[in-house]
Amino acid sequence: MLVTGLCFVAVTALVKMTGNRIPATESAFLRYLLGLVFLIPLLRGLGGTRLTPRHWRLFVFRGICHSCGVILWFFAMTRIPISEVTAMNYLSPVYVSIGAVFVLGEKLAIRRIMAIVAALIGVLVILRPGVREIEDGHLAMLICAVVFAAGYLTAKILADEVPAALVVGMLSIFVTLFLAPFAIAVWVPPTWEELGLLFLVACFATAGHYTMTLAFAAAPMTVTQPVTFLQLVWATLLGALLFAEPVDIWVVIGGSIILGAVSFITWREAVLKRRPITPPGPATKL
Repeated sequence: MLVTGLCFVAVTALVKMTGNRIPATESAFLRYLLGLVFLIPLLRGLGGTRLTPRHWRLFVFRGICHSCGVILWFFAMTRIPISEVTAMNYLSPVYVSIGAVFVLGEKLAIRRIMAIVAALIGVLVILRPGVREIEDGHLAMLICAVVFAAGYLTAKILADEVPAALVVGMLSIFVTLFLAPFAIAVWVPPTWEELGLLFLVACFATAGHYTMTLAFAAAPMTVTQPVTFLQLVWATLLGALLFAEPVDIWVVIGGSIILGAVSFITWREAVLKRRPITPPGPATKL
């Protein structure tokens, strides 16, 4: 999980380095297009999997949700500091916990409600409405967390019925297809340097998901979840040292409150011996 956090912080830094010359939609498209190279070994041997029309509808729906999410995430990266993007990304697991009540039939116990309220307080600490200006990047991340949560819940349904490798592969394929027309509409010819940075984004994102999978296989979620807090620490330091972004203590406090709420929800699920429906923060990223 330590390596996972470093990989996802590297993803964030590389996207920040590409700047805003390339539209967010095009950057997201190129990230997934270049990342398709990693799907060749992943999808090998899955040709015989039987898919129903319902499976295809779920794949399409998840692809649409994730496409919207990555566009908003890339947009937010060019508008607000890295630490704020990282902190607000922790909201996705909270939205998943709420959505699971309606989609998966989970019960919303009083402890989980309190944790959700705490997470929302964390958002208010970060945004501080009335004290500071709420930028369009903040609004993008609020919506981004919702659509990522919808995509994750759809993935949970699919993972119970088809191989996990197919779920991952189909996501990359559909996101690439859905982003293509939007990217073409605003196309700006990328430089070789920008293509190289976006390919590195794909490399680090893939590596991060792989090391996260290894961590889940080696230890329970209650052990791995709190380690994701370091991602906020590293993102804050990276923003300050590499991009001269001021360290906002309120962002660190708010992000810590949100992550604490997510960790509590995960711990309660483990105690109750229920199948976990809350993903770690990094799982909702790119």
